Amino acid sequence: MGKAEFLTPKAIANRIKSKGLQKLRWYCQMCQKQCRDENGFKCHCMSESHQRQLLLASENPQQFMDYFSEEFRNEFLELLRRRFGTKRVHNNVIYNEYISHREHVHMNATMWETLTDFTKWLGREGLCKVDETPKGWYIQYIDRDPETICRQQELEKKKKQELDDEERNAKFIEELVRRGKEGKEEAVPVFTELKRENEEEKVAFNLNKGQCTSTPAPKSSLGPNPLQAIPSVKRKESGPASSSETKDKKKKSALDEIMEFEEQKKRSLRRDHWLHTGIVVKLITKKLGEKYYKKKAVIKEVQEKYTAIIKMVDSGDKLKVDQTHLETVIPAPGKKLLVVNGGYRGNEAILNSIHEQSFSASIIIDSGPLQGRKVESVQYEDISKLA
Repeated sequence: MGKAEFLTPKAIANRIKSKGLQKLRWYCQMCQKQCRDENGFKCHCMSESHQRQLLLASENPQQFMDYFSEEFRNEFLELLRRRFGTKRVHNNVIYNEYISHREHVHMNATMWETLTDFTKWLGREGLCKVDETPKGWYIQYIDRDPETICRQQELEKKKKQELDDEERNAKFIEELVRRGKEGKEEAVPVFTELKRENEEEKVAFNLNKGQCTSTPAPKSSLGPNPLQAIPSVKRKESGPASSSETKDKKKKSALDEIMEFEEQKKRSLRRDHWLHTGIVVKLITKKLGEKYYKKKAVIKEVQEKYTAIIKMVDSGDKLKVDQTHLETVIPAPGKKLLVVNGGYRGNEAILNSIHEQSFSASIIIDSGPLQGRKVESVQYEDISKLA
């Protein structure tokens, strides 16, 4: 029987059938050929090409099995890592997604007979955490990537450093309070007993009521000009006022020290991730081709703190890149920017001036409770232009 012509109903039906997955027992892994029925598989086994492949495999069958097993394991684990990460998931869910690709390595060509055997082997080798439930076997990928482990260690080190900074800050404030208490002379009240020296003497209380504005003021016994006593009162009041001013100066100096310490602490609070949506960045890697090298883009989305989805300014292409392949963009003076790292992280600001020798800039905070504050010596990598 001849082959069906192109676009005939029979040819269309054959193409539709060949698209989907067929039965596993009619697949030849050595020849990578899928047969639709038992008769086709029998004819393929009798063909000359299949016999040649069998002769090659018979020379070293263990080598072919190890190769297919390694391919199956690597592709299965790569799908688990990329699709589910370190989440706990049913092994059959991953297997069904894996075999949906038509050119996958079939399990009947590997050293494992069933998916359960393969799952147990992953647990014994320490590649995944496996546990059996009434619903079946569940697996969880163990990420042993050196970059991930190094990143986790850096995060733990940052957290420990922040805790140390908080303890140091608390001790510094306690020291300032102790120094303030030592320098301040506390007035101790002196209590005396009320005694009457002469029993016959009468105790009199002079209560001066406020004068009414409608009645004329009576003549004072102080003399023709009673207002002469006012300067003496003022002179008496000037003493405690001057002492209060000195105390305010002392308090102000301690407050200035605390503010300076907080300012230094804010500048030292840096993190190892700086990606933010809406900022302009520049690609600094050649792995994506010369087309995108040193080109500007806008961050549209941030995933897991260290990965960004960017849109190129020139071409409009969307790419997914790591933050190590990006750098910040410094705007022109007077333009808006975003502080992406440090104590003022997340605040919008205006670029005041650029210091090229120290690779830093002077900015003015333009949002939040610190609006209007001028910050000096901000590093280039801590600020980026707003889109």
